[in-house]
Amino acid sequence: MNPKTATPDLSRRKFLGACCASVGATGLLSTLGQLRLMGAVASPDNGPVAPPRAGAPQTDYKALVCLFLAGGNDANNLVIPTDDATYAAYAAGRGALALPQNAVLPITPRTNDGRTWGIHPAMTELRTLFNSGQFAVLANVGTLAYPMTKAQYLNGSVPRPSQLFSHNDQQVEWQSSIADKPFVTGWGGRLADLTNAFNANNRISMSITLNGQNSFQVGKNIGQYAVGTGGAIALTGSGTGTSVNGLRTAALNDALALQNGNLFETAFGALTSGALGASSLISSVITGTSPFTALFNAANNTSLAQQLHMVARLVNAQQTLGLKRQIFFVRVGGFDLHDNQVTAGATTSGAHANLLRDISQSLNAFNNALTQIGAQNQVTTFTASDFGRTYNTNGDGSDHGWGSHHFLMGGAVRGGDIYGRMPTFAIDGPDDTGRGRWIPTTSVDEYAGTLAKWFGVSATDLPVVLPNIGRFAKPDLGFMG
Repeated sequence: MNPKTATPDLSRRKFLGACCASVGATGLLSTLGQLRLMGAVASPDNGPVAPPRAGAPQTDYKALVCLFLAGGNDANNLVIPTDDATYAAYAAGRGALALPQNAVLPITPRTNDGRTWGIHPAMTELRTLFNSGQFAVLANVGTLAYPMTKAQYLNGSVPRPSQLFSHNDQQVEWQSSIADKPFVTGWGGRLADLTNAFNANNRISMSITLNGQNSFQVGKNIGQYAVGTGGAIALTGSGTGTSVNGLRTAALNDALALQNGNLFETAFGALTSGALGASSLISSVITGTSPFTALFNAANNTSLAQQLHMVARLVNAQQTLGLKRQIFFVRVGGFDLHDNQVTAGATTSGAHANLLRDISQSLNAFNNALTQIGAQNQVTTFTASDFGRTYNTNGDGSDHGWGSHHFLMGGAVRGGDIYGRMPTFAIDGPDDTGRGRWIPTTSVDEYAGTLAKWFGVSATDLPVVLPNIGRFAKPDLGFMG
């Protein structure tokens, strides 16, 4: 056993060397990625920072907000058939999970497939946005390696997505859009890599996560940057001046600024300094009282509301940040409802209803905040999730499914319509792989391709963002203006 030293050796070189030695060559890349994710501020004196100012985004500004519904949202109770024949099939198939026909909020999509529809009664605000043309539904979308029919699924003639019905795998495949290869980058990360040239200021990443690390924003060149719901996350023990924390911070900054010949140490120092500088910039921009506080307090100031509140503040600071393209990631969990999904005998209430109500109120507050600053046409919010859930019930919940309905919000969305094709609501029917696990009729690639085109990606460059897009018929589904 080696004897303990009386005084720890805290030299910068040995500290950084130990950090780098703790991971292998593959792990180092992950470690450097984590440094890009740091939302830490060691000092407000990390270089010159533009004075904070805010205002309506520039006319060529665009932002995407990915709202991830973690756990697998039961979209069979998000959009519900209301015509008598289809509702009867719905009620029979859903059993104890079925919503009362007269409780569903009716909508009138511009496209008529012969059936009538409504949305969950907890989503009154989003029904209003649907009627005003700022909210749209995309039917039965999911991970696909290739287009697939039920016959192809059963005989195995077309490759299925890897590890269907697995939370972790399907979350990654949704966020990467590549269902038949190991994960490397997310489609949001590839989109950022391709479109970062729009941005004049690279002091802060265009990819900002409000809910920790995710696969969606992993890129080769542009890393995701974490911001808390209260702004930049302070580095523990940081400070200014001659206080102990101030001296500690100054020593850290000096150590990071030293030159050395070791590639790993240089990368560590540069990435950490960049994270500190970006946090200092965010701290200088997100100051004072938010102009949107009352709007989000009206949405009960939930975790989701707080995340969207910070997104609104960052959009409001777009000119200061010098970014003409931004990609945000927010997340709300709790959708893995194998039980207690609804209240017995009162299915319009329960855990799922509470989640959908939170989404409706929070997104409505977000839309009002964007409208307040004239940015509603420049920010598009879209949902993603692990998968849908089974059409039939296991008693008082639902189990892991496949295809699911998703929705989009924003002034650039051609709202008031349902895009794609709703499944045939029949257990063992033409769209069912068993228990109402619908085979997706629209791929994640097509969904993402339509958003990427609006974001500024040309048809020629689309395969850079979505390598499998050529396998599918509709790279533009038409839901964006």
